[in-house]
Amino acid sequence: MIVDLGNGAGGVTVRALQTLGCEVETLNAQPDGSFPGRPSEPTAENCESLRALVETSDAEMGLAHDGDADRLRAVTGEGEFVSGDVQLALFAREAVAESDVDDPQVAVPVDTSLAVDDAVAPAASVTHTRVGDVFVAERATDPDVVFGGEPSGAWIWPTQTLCPDGPLAAVRLVALAAERPLAERVDEIETYPIRRESVEVAEKGRVMERVEKQVTAEYDDVRTLDGVRIDFDDGWVLVRASGTQPLVRITAEARDEERCEELFELASAVVADARQKE
Repeated sequence: MIVDLGNGAGGVTVRALQTLGCEVETLNAQPDGSFPGRPSEPTAENCESLRALVETSDAEMGLAHDGDADRLRAVTGEGEFVSGDVQLALFAREAVAESDVDDPQVAVPVDTSLAVDDAVAPAASVTHTRVGDVFVAERATDPDVVFGGEPSGAWIWPTQTLCPDGPLAAVRLVALAAERPLAERVDEIETYPIRRESVEVAEKGRVMERVEKQVTAEYDDVRTLDGVRIDFDDGWVLVRASGTQPLVRITAEARDEERCEELFELASAVVADARQKE
């Protein structure tokens, strides 16, 4: 396998995998805080070199860390960069299967795909948190939560640690792949159309206040845990202010493309109406 350390602190992952008998090739293995090999975050765009190398080699999989190695993303042996939602679904389903909790739950941020809900149902349910692994970790202190994760690559096994642990995630993912190829497991996870866009606004706080007021007046199944989320039988939309930029983010997901576009346009219209009143 190939491990892309991103010039960060994940060397322990290489040593752990070698101790377990894995043949490991490294990429961007020299620690360097200026991150000359690639930007720190292990996104699909930033990990294109890893993906291409796995695809053109006989490596069984690729793994990628961020700078401090608390996150882990994966590439299948066929060279497919695994989406964060799919990787979350894989880990969650396995944690539920291993659990002896009567009514297990999986803690995920409010912007997580329905793929995770479907992957663990009916054996477990999903409990939503605010976006951010610190909020997932907080919810993971609940004894019914058997796994917590965020699609950015933060994975938490509460019985072992309440912090995202990239090396632990790497070892666990390799163990799963040793039983059955990662690509096969990825293919089993059903995914749905999802659309995400950001809208620049002058006063995101006031825009969100107007969005919340309109949505709560018009719809029944509304949650304001982090932004404003409307749940439907066949999908959901989320309007949420960026924590660091003058942006409002719109996310829509449904079980078919047409419905996804319909929900996205619904949310976009609400945001556009709120912006007109700035």
